[in-house]
Amino acid sequence: MKRNNVIGIVAAAAVIILSVVLISWYLDKRTPMLIQGTVECTTYKASSKVPGRILDMKVEEGQRVEKGELLYTLSTPELDAKLQQAEAVKSAASALDQAAVAGARVQQIEAALNMWQKAQAGLELARKTYERVQNLYNEGVVPAQKLDEATANYQAMEATAQAAKAQYDMASDGARKEEKEAAAARVRQAEGAVSEVESYISDAMVYSPVTGEVSTIIAEQGELVGSGYPVVAILDMSDMWVTFNVKETLLPGISMGMHMIGFVPALDADVEFEVTYIAPQADFATWAATRTQGGFDIRTFAIKAKPVSQVENMRPGMSVLVDWEQIQQ
Repeated sequence: MKRNNVIGIVAAAAVIILSVVLISWYLDKRTPMLIQGTVECTTYKASSKVPGRILDMKVEEGQRVEKGELLYTLSTPELDAKLQQAEAVKSAASALDQAAVAGARVQQIEAALNMWQKAQAGLELARKTYERVQNLYNEGVVPAQKLDEATANYQAMEATAQAAKAQYDMASDGARKEEKEAAAARVRQAEGAVSEVESYISDAMVYSPVTGEVSTIIAEQGELVGSGYPVVAILDMSDMWVTFNVKETLLPGISMGMHMIGFVPALDADVEFEVTYIAPQADFATWAATRTQGGFDIRTFAIKAKPVSQVENMRPGMSVLVDWEQIQQ
């Protein structure tokens, strides 16, 4: 009986000692402090600066596209009509410019020449008549009134001949320099209007601005979209980073350019990252003080880190875990 009591006491003591050892080991065990981040990448939203109805959607969600690949086209009948109007104005301006450069027609020049020749003949007749009357007046045959009439007629025919000569010169020389410049300016203005409409029409065909993957198609074929409305979202898979929200109490341990090892559960692999961005201003408080006295809210700062080398199969939205103790080492 005494022997059984001794055995029981020894067993109880062993259990107590073992429990104390296990509790001490558990209390001394270090719990790793993990910082969790999320993989992100640059997103491009393809849109057009002209409104219209989606005529043909060339891509699907999840499809890989190359830079410059056609994404979708818009139907823009209004722009087609405006282009016809602009081209008509351009044609009219070009015709006026050609007319200004070419000058008067041959028939107009010939008519002006005939009028000048007729005026010259009348001037010659008036000159001869004036000379005869002058001689007769000097001889005292005709009165002074006749001489005055002949003189006035001679002067009038001189003015008529000069006017006819000016009309002929103007028809021969064509339009003035200012008129030609104005006509040429109207042509350039019309050409600019045509180029503007053509640029809008070309923008009805939307191409991918970057090589990446289509993540979202917001509007489908047949839908009407407005100017600048984002229709296709494209992820640039070559430009990835991880965003961490770090407590301000840990911020002194992080610096620009430092390297850290992060574990990616989705890939079951460790990846080396380099810190490329530290937010200059805190974002929000996620750790609130539990005591009204002696405590304070801890705010967070956004930290961005990029993989040192390209990581296969890494995709936006994946989680990345970083052991803070490893950063401090």
